[in-house]
Amino acid sequence: MSKGGARSTEIEPPALIKISLTLFFTLVILLASLPHLSVILTSLREKWFMTILPESYTLKYYSEALGHKLTLPAIRNSIILSSLSTIADVIVGLTVAWLLTRKKFRGAELLDAVVMLPLAIPGIVLAFGYVASFADTPLNPRENPMPLLVIAYAMRRLPYMVRAAYVGFQQVSVTLEEAGMNLGSSTIRVLYKITVPLIIANIIAGSIMAFAFAMLEVSDSLILAIKEQFYPLTKAIYQLLGRIEDGPCIASALGVWAMVFLALSLLTANALLGKRMGTLFRI
Repeated sequence: MSKGGARSTEIEPPALIKISLTLFFTLVILLASLPHLSVILTSLREKWFMTILPESYTLKYYSEALGHKLTLPAIRNSIILSSLSTIADVIVGLTVAWLLTRKKFRGAELLDAVVMLPLAIPGIVLAFGYVASFADTPLNPRENPMPLLVIAYAMRRLPYMVRAAYVGFQQVSVTLEEAGMNLGSSTIRVLYKITVPLIIANIIAGSIMAFAFAMLEVSDSLILAIKEQFYPLTKAIYQLLGRIEDGPCIASALGVWAMVFLALSLLTANALLGKRMGTLFRI
C-alpha cells in the first residue's frame, strides 16, 4: 500500500478582503514611491516654483551629472572600492557558506547569525565605530579612508554573498564531491573543479548584489570619506546637493542614474537565481 502525499490547498479569500488588501498594498507602494518620484521630478525640472509639478522639463542635468568634475573621480573611487570589497566578499562568503553547508561543528548557528549581523546593525554605527577604533592608527580615515571603506563595504555586503552561495551549495549533491575525493582529488580541487562551476550563477548573482549595493553605500561613505579626492559616489551626491543653484537637480539626476543601475543589477541577479532569489535570507 502506498501512502498519498499531502497536498497544499489554496483558499480563495472573499472578494471584499481581496479588494481591501489590494487597495492597502497599493497605497503602501505609492507612499514608498513618493521619495523616488520627487527625485525624478527634481532631476527633470527646468522651472519649478510654487507649483505641484514642474512648469517645464529638461534632460540637461543627466549629462551634467555624469560630466561634473566631482562625479567622475567619485565614480572611479566607488568602482575601485566596490570591486575590491566584492572580491573579499566572494572569498569569505564562499568559505563561510561551504562551512555552514558541508561541515558539522559547534557554533555553526552562531557563525550564521554573526555573518548576518551587518544587515541588522545600522551602517552609521559601524562607521563611527571605525572612526573611533582607527583614529590614531595607520588606517586613520582622516588621512586615507580607502582601506577602511573597502573593509566597511565588504562587511556590510557579506550577507548577500553568503546567502547566495549557501543556496547554491544546498542545491549541489554532496555525493558529487565525495566521488571526486574518492578519486584522489583534494577538497580544494573538488570545490574548484566540481562545486564552483555548478553554483556559478549563484556566485555571479551574489557578486552583482554585493557590488551594486556597495556602489551605493551611504552611511560609511558619508562618515569615513572626508577629503574630496576620496569621495565615493554617494558622498559626491551629498556634496552636490549643497550647491545653491543647480546642485539639487544634478544630485537628483545622479541619484536617478544610481536607481537605474541598482534596478538593472537586481533584475540581473533575479534572472540568474530565479525562484531561489526569495530564499536568500532565510536562516
